[in-house]
Amino acid sequence: MKVALVTGAARGIGRAIAHDLATDHAVAITHHGTPPDALLSQRPAVQAIRADLSDPASADRIIDAVIAQFGQLDVIVNNAGAIEMDDGDPALNHAVNVAAPMALLRAALPHLSPGACVVNISSVNAVFPARGAAAYSASKAALNTWTRAMAKELGPRGIRVNGVAPGAIERPEPPRPPDLIAAFVNETALGRIGVPEDVARVVRFLVSDAAGFITGETITVSGGYRL
Repeated sequence: MKVALVTGAARGIGRAIAHDLATDHAVAITHHGTPPDALLSQRPAVQAIRADLSDPASADRIIDAVIAQFGQLDVIVNNAGAIEMDDGDPALNHAVNVAAPMALLRAALPHLSPGACVVNISSVNAVFPARGAAAYSASKAALNTWTRAMAKELGPRGIRVNGVAPGAIERPEPPRPPDLIAAFVNETALGRIGVPEDVARVVRFLVSDAAGFITGETITVSGGYRL
C-alpha cells in the first residue's frame, strides 16, 4: 500500500483529499489551527501530526514521523496554505505556500523511490491576482514555477511533480459572503462554485498510475473561471 502525506488536511480541500486517498492509501496529515476530528471520525487510521508549517524546522519532524509510522513515503500533497492579505502579514504567504513545500520535499527526498509523486495545491490567483492579495497571488505563482522546476530536476529519478489550481471552492468554515459567491459564479462557465471533492478527484488522478506520463503541469480546476 502506498503512503501519502497531505498537509493542512483538517478541513476543506485538504480534508477531502485525505479522505479520498485513505480509501486505498495509508495517509498521514498535518494540521495546525483546526483539530482534525471530523476527518479522524471517518478515517481513524489516518496519522495526524500537529505542525506549524511556517516553522522551517517542522519539515524534518513531519517526515521523520511519517517514516517512523509507515516506513515509506510515496505521495506528498502540499495543500496547507496561508491566505494573508497585503495589509496583514504577507511574508506568511511565502513561508507556508512556497518555503514549506520546498523544505518538506528536501526532507522527504532520501525516502522517495521511483514512482513517487508530489502534488502542489496552487490557485487560479497565480494567474488572476486577487486585489489586495498581491503577496498571496505571487506566492502561488512561485509555487507553479517551482512545480515545473522540480519536475525537471526529479524526472530522471522517476519522481513526478504536478500542481492543481482550484478556482472558487465551497468553504463552510468560514463561509464566503453570498455576494462574493455570486460574483464567482457569474465569472464561471459552469455556473457554480466548486466543492472540495472536485479538487480531490483531480489529485487522485495525478497520484495514480493513469497519470504516469504527466509531470510539470498545473491543472486548473475552476469550472471555467474567467474564460
